[in-house]
Amino acid sequence: MKKIVILLAILLVFGHVAPLFAQQSSSGTEESEYYYFSVPIEKIFTHRLGYLIIYRRGSSNHMARTYIPHSWFSDSAGRGDVVGLGSGKEWPSMIVYYKNGEFSHVRLRIRKNRMHETWGVLPLNINVDEYFKDIEEIKLVF
Repeated sequence: MKKIVILLAILLVFGHVAPLFAQQSSSGTEESEYYYFSVPIEKIFTHRLGYLIIYRRGSSNHMARTYIPHSWFSDSAGRGDVVGLGSGKEWPSMIVYYKNGEFSHVRLRIRKNRMHETWGVLPLNINVDEYFKDIEEIKLVF
């Protein structure tokens, strides 16, 4: 019986002391100048000028859209990158990064398989060329 009480006392003391050491070691880290917002992609359409992305606004059922030019994904532009997702449970998403409060770059995590339900086809009679002009940043709507 004494051994159990002593063991419980040691565990209790260790449980209160261990978090103190963990907090001390992480408090010396520097905060990053980057922050990001990740939104699930509901539909992604390819266009000859870029991607049209429809995403969910916050936790509601309202949708918003954004247009991302293909030119952002070149190495020289460095404003976007695409991560191809294989099969699995991870849902496609768009991650928009900001540096010191200003748009920095975007990462699209999209399915490689174009048969996935998030891929869509724009009808030929829809002209969205004007929405791809003079895009300098992504402004997310929440």
